Amino acid sequence: MAPIVEVENVTKKFMGAKVLDDVSLRIELGDRIAMMGPNGAGKTTFVRSVLGFYHIDSGSIRVEGHDPIRERTEVLKQISFIPQLPPPVKLSISELLTYIERSTGTPREEIVAQAEAMELDIKNHMGKPFFKLSGGMKQKLLIAIALAKKSRLLVFDEPTANLDPKAREHFYRLLSSIDYDYSTIFITHRVEEIEGLANRKVYMDLGKVVEDEPI
Repeated sequence: MAPIVEVENVTKKFMGAKVLDDVSLRIELGDRIAMMGPNGAGKTTFVRSVLGFYHIDSGSIRVEGHDPIRERTEVLKQISFIPQLPPPVKLSISELLTYIERSTGTPREEIVAQAEAMELDIKNHMGKPFFKLSGGMKQKLLIAIALAKKSRLLVFDEPTANLDPKAREHFYRLLSSIDYDYSTIFITHRVEEIEGLANRKVYMDLGKVVEDEPI
C-alpha cells in the first residue's frame, strides 16, 4: 500500500538559511506521529510544505500520490489542519459552516455535532464572527471541523494549547473514537499530553529528522 505522505530529500531555505535540510519521511496509514523538537527545528515548515503552503527548493513531496503545489486541491481534500494560532476569519460561524460545507462537502450538522461533543454551544452563536470567539472556542470549532471532515490525514499544531483540562479530555476522547482509517501528525512539545494517541515519535532539530522511532 502506498504511503499517505512520502517526503524525499526535501530542502527548504528562507533568506539563504536551510529550514529543512534533506528531510525524508514516510507516513503510512495508521501512523500516529508525535512530531517534536525545539522552536526553529523545522516542524511547522515541514507541515506547511506538505500542505503546499511553501514551494520547496529541492526534493519531492507526495500526498496520496499528489504534488502539494501542482495538485493542491486534491491534496487538501485529504488533510485537515489545525494551526496553533487560529486564523483571523471575519465570517460569522454560520457563514463559515456554509463555506466549509460547500467547499469540502462536510455536512454542517456533523460539524455542529462534533462541536457539541467538545461542549461548544455554537447554535446560540451562529451570527457571531469567528474572530470574536475566545481562543478556546476557536480551537474547539477548528477541531470540530477537522474531525467532521473525516480526512485521511489529521495535522494538529499544538492542538490543546488553548484548551482547558476538561476540553483536552473531550478532544482526546473524540480522537480515540474515530472509526475509520487515518493518520495523524501532532506537533507538540510534550509527548506525555498525547500518550495513548501516538505510536511513533519523530524528533527534528536544525531542519533534520534526527530521531524516528515507535513509541
